[in-house]
Amino acid sequence: MNETTPPTAESDLPLPIVDRTVPPPAGPGRLRRILRAIRFVPLIWLLVATGGVIGVYFQPPGLQKLMGFLKLTPGDGTRTPFAVPPAPATKAPSAVPQAVVGLARLVPEGDVRTVAPPFGASDARIAILHVKEGDEVAAGSLLATLDSEPQLRAAVEAAQATLAVREAALAQTRASVASSRDEARAALASAESAAANARSELDRAEALRTRGFVSDSVFEQRKTASDQAKREVDRARAALSRLEAVSPDQQTDVALAARNVESARADLERARRDVARAEVRAPIDGTVLTIHVRAGEKPGAKGILNLGNLDVMTAEAEIYQTQIGRISAGDPATVTADALSQPLHGTVSRVGLEVGRQTLTDSSPAANTDARVVKVYIRLDPDSAAIARRFTNLQVVARIEPAGAR
Repeated sequence: MNETTPPTAESDLPLPIVDRTVPPPAGPGRLRRILRAIRFVPLIWLLVATGGVIGVYFQPPGLQKLMGFLKLTPGDGTRTPFAVPPAPATKAPSAVPQAVVGLARLVPEGDVRTVAPPFGASDARIAILHVKEGDEVAAGSLLATLDSEPQLRAAVEAAQATLAVREAALAQTRASVASSRDEARAALASAESAAANARSELDRAEALRTRGFVSDSVFEQRKTASDQAKREVDRARAALSRLEAVSPDQQTDVALAARNVESARADLERARRDVARAEVRAPIDGTVLTIHVRAGEKPGAKGILNLGNLDVMTAEAEIYQTQIGRISAGDPATVTADALSQPLHGTVSRVGLEVGRQTLTDSSPAANTDARVVKVYIRLDPDSAAIARRFTNLQVVARIEPAGAR
């Protein structure tokens, strides 16, 4: 038996045909087409960029509707959008000005008056005190009398006596001048009469002389007597002329006596004014707040008493200089203190014009004690003034509402 080899599976398969031919290289026509297509790429990018800018800047209605349909918000796709317009800046609400607060003290309108002795009282002491604390007095009322009053009144009486003496002397001088004038008139009349007689005697002697009955010596005597009589007339006429040239009050003796009378009257007026230096009177209408001296004591630096008008009360506040520009006359204010049963109300009546050092300080150890402040005067309403009149100089807290804070 002839043994034959069975055919394998590989021998049953057909042999693969491998094409080993090399493709020809691309020709110049294909390369030209590729280059022709590449040259349009920049134009395409330019058109895309131009369309994007137009769409972002102008945002045509179609684009807006498409964005709205797709529920897209411009700029949400990046953290730094540049195509979205900035949101309008919202103005922050301005802060409402707050009230201005400062320390203050309650004082009567016009402050407290310290009544001191009159000028020139010197070492005088209180003789009589006519008022007591709490009394209401009117301007000009007698508050106290000093112990110098008796001496000053004695000076008035002496001045009155001197004036009486001077007035009597004036009257005497006037009478003397009138008498002298009358005497001068009488002397002139007598001299004229004597001159007339002497002239008659001279004329008779001259006639007798021509007839030889009178000697020359007798004639010369008669002539001398006549001439002397004429001179006496001239002397009497000159004396009367001096007395009648001016009015009696303008005569030298009368004028001197009149000036003495005027001087005596001035002394009397001065003595009467000096009496006022022994009297202490109220300068204003008000209430006696504090009495510093009693009868027999000499007034010191504190004066005799303190006086204030409690019918109108004010709060004198010290406001920091940095806040004074917010306050003006008419601003409402509230005054509070632990001693007050309720807040007091008023309005700013006046703002001070000078910056000074504060005089009121808070009880806190950390309080500023050297601040620069301006005084503001708050006039309390009648109801609040009725409460505050019992608390003169009480330290309070004033809260002022500027116009912008209301």
